[in-house]
Amino acid sequence: MIICLETATNLCSVALCDSAGVISLRESNESKSHASMLTVFIEDILKEYGIRARNLEAVAVSKGPGSYTGLRIGVSVAKGIAYGASIPLIGVETTLSMFYGITAGKYFSAESEVNSLFCPMLDARRMEVYYAIFDSFGNKIKNISAEIITENTFVNIPESQKIIFFGDGAIKCKDVINRKNALFAVDYMISASYMQKPAYQALKDHHLEDVAYFEPLYLKDFITSKPRKNILGK
Repeated sequence: MIICLETATNLCSVALCDSAGVISLRESNESKSHASMLTVFIEDILKEYGIRARNLEAVAVSKGPGSYTGLRIGVSVAKGIAYGASIPLIGVETTLSMFYGITAGKYFSAESEVNSLFCPMLDARRMEVYYAIFDSFGNKIKNISAEIITENTFVNIPESQKIIFFGDGAIKCKDVINRKNALFAVDYMISASYMQKPAYQALKDHHLEDVAYFEPLYLKDFITSKPRKNILGK
């Protein structure tokens, strides 16, 4: 079994999976709950099934892009489990697990969507998003980048080809992307359960992370903001 941790957005999500699917899932959409809830969810799931971390096949974590703080917490906890239990560490690109999530739901039909493109988008603050583009087979046709989306961003893709946009970044871009055959999955929610397939594929292919040197995929430098009020009155 693999325990999967998803902390790239506001959602704190933990899933226990085996090669057949998801066994157990814990999630909280409460803002800034990663630090307080992540280890609690992990402990609850392991206790529920009488499993010790050392009995797991691996620990998988969403490696980004996404929230700087969320990624730091998720990766730190995953590395701690991997090191302490001497089990493999797997990093799953956030946009890839999002792709598996959208194609497993109501927005995908093997027959009708075979020629569609899938564009997972994550809010990168201000007017930027992190996004990539996949075909219906999971092949990445545009690498992950951080960009400001405009009405001209997707002009190189024929409007005859459907693009399905999803994720919290897609919601804020809905009024900007003005093209035919654009579908917005506004009710899509990210989840650690979507990491099951890519995590087991990585384990099979022996695509593992170095516990000592693994870092999240940030894409952008972390920028702190100045407080609006000077609490010292100066």
